[in-house]
Amino acid sequence: MRNNSDAVKLDLRETQIAIKSIKDYFQRDLANTLNLARVSAPLFVRPETGLNDNLNGEKAVNFDLRHYGTNVEIVQSLAKWKRNALKEYGFSIYEGIYADMNAIRAEEDLDEIHSAYVDQWDWEKIIKKEDRNSDYLKLVVKEIYSSFKRCEEFINQVYPYVLKKKLPDEIHFITSQELEDLYPSFDDKERERAISKEYGAVFIQGIGKKLKSGKPHDSRSPDYDDWDLNGDIIFWNPTLNNSLEVSSMGIRVDEEKIVEQCREKNLEERLELPYHQAVIERRLPYTIGGGIGQSRICMFFLEKRHIGEVQAGVWDEETIDHANKLGIKLL
Repeated sequence: MRNNSDAVKLDLRETQIAIKSIKDYFQRDLANTLNLARVSAPLFVRPETGLNDNLNGEKAVNFDLRHYGTNVEIVQSLAKWKRNALKEYGFSIYEGIYADMNAIRAEEDLDEIHSAYVDQWDWEKIIKKEDRNSDYLKLVVKEIYSSFKRCEEFINQVYPYVLKKKLPDEIHFITSQELEDLYPSFDDKERERAISKEYGAVFIQGIGKKLKSGKPHDSRSPDYDDWDLNGDIIFWNPTLNNSLEVSSMGIRVDEEKIVEQCREKNLEERLELPYHQAVIERRLPYTIGGGIGQSRICMFFLEKRHIGEVQAGVWDEETIDHANKLGIKLL
């Protein structure tokens, strides 16, 4: 461990060790806090099951399994798969699961915090029907934030002369409509930047539904989150002087919301898929769940300026040249 000055940052080898320390600590703490068991998760699924995440219409990477003579898709998230798994594995109310989710998003717009490779912890927990409300959602957000706080304290104790405290004591809550009312002339990313800079950590509730302006704060697939009872956890990242979304989560659709939201998006054909029918027919448990970016939190806590410092990937010459000029070593 280095101890000479605040200006010293972790080198390549130290960074790799620190990444593992953060991941080991955080997933263990999160599992204990939310009562989650780790499970194995698929890298690909059959598209006809309806289990894949359609995101905002991006096309999933797909390939043929020659032996079976069938086409499969790389998962884009495990939002639907987890809810189905909770039933199949026999979990009970207030028990949950988490898994390492790895995905390829070939159509992603790439920058300092986005790459074509996604690595996150996907988690899901069974709740009661009466828990489908804002108070319960906020309770779970606070529990997750407490894991972030403990993780920061842990890694900063390991590298006390290198890393600084960045998270406030508490996370701030605001709805997407309140945020639009506060900054009516800003777009969604400008609003996120402004509110996270003011409070340090914020949960924006209500992603996907139309606001007074006629536009949603951000797009969200209609068939897993309830747009009234979901949201994003966003930190202010002083290293990048910008906002950083670290988690997207929410209470999942019930038998009514899945129909309402699919109809609003003119995607009623999805309602015939096996997963959607299981929700409509109440054959799946009511749940809350989300994803937490592994590389994102490593970037944040280790004060890295590019996701390529904590994640091995493929970068174009322009990105590599720009990184070299800034003294950034991409993996």
